[in-house]
Amino acid sequence: MNSFGITNAPAPARLSVGIVSAGRVGTALGAALERVGHVVVACSAVSDVSKHRASIRLPDSEILPVDEVAGRCNLLVLAVPDSELESLVDGLATTGAVKPGTIVLHVSGAHGIGILAPLAELGAVPLAVHPAMTFTGHDEDTSRLASTCFGITAADEIGYAIAQALVLEIGGEPVRVSEQMRPLYHAALAHGSNHLVTLVADAVEALRVALAGEELLGQQLVDGDPGGVAERVLQPLLTAALDNVLRRGPAALTGPVARGDAETVAKHLQVLEDADPQIAAGYRALSLRSAQRTGSKPELMEILERADHGE
Repeated sequence: MNSFGITNAPAPARLSVGIVSAGRVGTALGAALERVGHVVVACSAVSDVSKHRASIRLPDSEILPVDEVAGRCNLLVLAVPDSELESLVDGLATTGAVKPGTIVLHVSGAHGIGILAPLAELGAVPLAVHPAMTFTGHDEDTSRLASTCFGITAADEIGYAIAQALVLEIGGEPVRVSEQMRPLYHAALAHGSNHLVTLVADAVEALRVALAGEELLGQQLVDGDPGGVAERVLQPLLTAALDNVLRRGPAALTGPVARGDAETVAKHLQVLEDADPQIAAGYRALSLRSAQRTGSKPELMEILERADHGE
C-alpha cells in the first residue's frame, strides 16, 4: 500500500485545483486535496466570510473571479448551492473559460452529470462527487471527509476511475449512483439527516419544558442553555437508537408505538399538544409511519389516523 492508501497502484498525478466557491464544502474539499499533495491554485470568494474562510483553510490559494479560477486549473470543483449550479455551468460554457480536458466536478447530491453537459460538449470531463456529510464551517469538516461516503456519477469507466481515485486518495469511500437515481439518493440523505435535526430539536424543546426549573447535581440549569440537561438526557438514548437502527433495521424500534400502546400514545399527543401543537403534529406523523412499519394494533392506528385527519 502506498502513502495514498491505494494498494498496488501508482500515486495519482498532482492536480492544480480551482474551487468555485469558498464555502463550507468547497474549502473542506480543497483542504483535503491539498493534504494529499494536490495544489489549490485559485478559488472564488465574494463575501467577507468566504474570503476569511479561504484565507484560513486555503492560505496559499489566490482569490480570483470565477472565469480566471476555471482557466488556471485542471480540476475545477464547483461547490455552489444546487440552485446556482446550472447558471454557473452555462456561464462558464458561454465564456469558454474551461479548457478541454479539464476535470469538472460538482458536489451536488441532487444532480448527476447531465447538468454539466454544456462543459462536457466543450471537452471537459464531467463528474458528480457528493460527500454524504453535513458541514459546519469548522476544521472538523475536512477530517470528517476521511470517513465519508461519496456518491459518484460519471459518463464512463474512465470518469468513474478518476472520481474513485480522488475519493480514495482523501480517505473517503466511493459509492456509485446512477444518473437517474441521483434525486432519490439525495432525497434519502436529506430525509435522514435534515429531518433528524428537526426531530431532535423538537424532542429537546419538549424535554426542556418537562424539566423546567429542575436541578442537575445540585446546579440550577439555565432554561434553553445548549448542552444542558435536556441534551444530556437525550444524547445516550439517541446515540443508542441510531446505532441500533443502522445495525438491526426496523427491528430496533421500541416504545409505545412498537408495543401498540394506544393509551400512552394518546396521552403523549395530549401533553405535546399542550406544550406545542407543531411538535405534537410531528410526533403524530412519525408515530403513524412507525405504526405502519410495525403493523400496529387497529386501535392505535385508529387514534393516529383520526388525529392525522384533524378529527
